[in-house]
Amino acid sequence: MSDLTSSELNALVSLLDDSDFEVRSHVRDRILSLGTEIIPFLEKKWENSFNPEIQKEIEELVHDLQFSLLKQRLEDWKNTEDRDLLAGLWIINTYQYPDIEFEKLNADMHQIYFEVWTAFKNDLPPYDQVRIINNVLFNTLRFSANTKNFHSPANSMLSSVLDSKRGNPLTLCSIYLLVARKLGLPIYGVNLPNLFVLTYKSEDYNFYINAFNKGLIFGRKDVSNYLEHLKIEPRDEYFEPCSHLAIILRMLRNLGQAFEKLGEQDKVGEVRELIALLEA
Repeated sequence: MSDLTSSELNALVSLLDDSDFEVRSHVRDRILSLGTEIIPFLEKKWENSFNPEIQKEIEELVHDLQFSLLKQRLEDWKNTEDRDLLAGLWIINTYQYPDIEFEKLNADMHQIYFEVWTAFKNDLPPYDQVRIINNVLFNTLRFSANTKNFHSPANSMLSSVLDSKRGNPLTLCSIYLLVARKLGLPIYGVNLPNLFVLTYKSEDYNFYINAFNKGLIFGRKDVSNYLEHLKIEPRDEYFEPCSHLAIILRMLRNLGQAFEKLGEQDKVGEVRELIALLEA
């Protein structure tokens, strides 16, 4: 785990409530330099400690280590060629749930895909194929819009949405998108103002899907009317597929707004840091 013995690690942790700020600062830096492998040791020390000051310091250290790991994962994801959407959603998920494994989310998503696949028919027209996906996701599996807690941070956590079956437009569209792409359908995300939707876009067909409204199918004219209603000038990006990077950035902005509404400014700052990392 490190070049320090167990007794040396214990001695380090015991100095976390030292009255000398410089000593505490040095100890924190030394522990952080050991990396995420030190986390299980720190968590064990937290459980066995009866000192609230040391417990608080350990909590902050563990969070800092986990956040550092998240940033590294996000940087690595940004530099991959395909920028796998599920991997990006998992990385964001680890902000609130650091222990969640990618394999768990992948298995949960595969189960949803399997439910759709068993009802799916490749020889049907696209509109009918989309109606099959809608029926499985929104009737059989009962996914729906989280209108009561629309601004909750949980809406940006894929694991929470999979558990509760309630989500915001972006997470519901992401689930839909992951399933549709695995089925080989030309379905993509579309970054509309105030609403995230999907588009089915091939040489012969082009229509839109609102996963927040049980997969409602609509056309390009409806998008134009929506923008006109909001008094927003139409732009190509409001009609065309967006990248996985754009989806992850929007997810982070949603998360930042959720923490802003809760008054959790430290978390707002951290989310902005993640956004800046992806935009660099």
